[in-house]
Amino acid sequence: MTETVLAVLNQPSRDAAPHDPEADAFTWAKPLEEHIQVQDLGITRGDGVFETITVVDGHPQALEPHLARFARSAAMLDLPEPDTDAWRQAIEAVCARLDPVREAFVKTVLTRGVEGTDRPTGWVYGAPSPDSTAARTEGISVVTLDRGYRHDVERTSPWLLQGAKTLSYGVNMAALREAVRRGADDAVFVSTDGYVLEGTRANLILSVGGRLVTPRTDIGILAGTTQADVFRFAEAAGIETAYELVTLDDFHAADAAWLVSSVRQAAPIRSVNGTPWTVDAELTTRINDFLLAREV
Repeated sequence: MTETVLAVLNQPSRDAAPHDPEADAFTWAKPLEEHIQVQDLGITRGDGVFETITVVDGHPQALEPHLARFARSAAMLDLPEPDTDAWRQAIEAVCARLDPVREAFVKTVLTRGVEGTDRPTGWVYGAPSPDSTAARTEGISVVTLDRGYRHDVERTSPWLLQGAKTLSYGVNMAALREAVRRGADDAVFVSTDGYVLEGTRANLILSVGGRLVTPRTDIGILAGTTQADVFRFAEAAGIETAYELVTLDDFHAADAAWLVSSVRQAAPIRSVNGTPWTVDAELTTRINDFLLAREV
């Protein structure tokens, strides 16, 4: 079995000089040994950001969009700006060290570090991906859950950090467990004023009258790298795409729907709140073939 590969970033303090390109960007580490101090704010408060990047045949997919989102999330949390070159170097090195597998993933993590040190903590690790064949071919069942915020929360309450990919995933995991308790595979969040948002770990895409539609990214949801690439596929195939406000009625009236994410790719929704939905198997196959063949 392929082991997890771990690289710990050599992070400077906030006031340190710019990164020396001749210096080592990271240090190799053994995943099962101690690396993170228990006082690290990423652990004690979830004060940090992360990205998960799909690796296909050793190639990290959508690397630049992931790095750009990583930096945006860090800025939203007032974290030091990630040294993009150093992180890219570590990601590519981890990919190169993974044993040859068809699908793997690399995760980047940046935290505020140990309180009082003014030195962030950063690491990159990679491992084989779980088998997502069933989700991609048979589809997934979902339930809708109230997120507890209005759809305009990102504008009215930016301190809630909606739209940042933070380490604070306690609510997402609680929603996923609630979905399982209700007999489903995943959940789709809905705002208190009735707009459909996103999944617990994925973006939502709908097929509506021959168009592909996703909820707007200015309503407190994470702008998806995989969703953006699905739209790139659609535009090349002559399929119209749109970012819109999507109500629950719009969701239920859709011709088909998918939850899309970096590791699982496009998982068609086969039921919502126990009601069977139509799965567009042909379009799903085309989307996933495109995603797994990405070079950028």
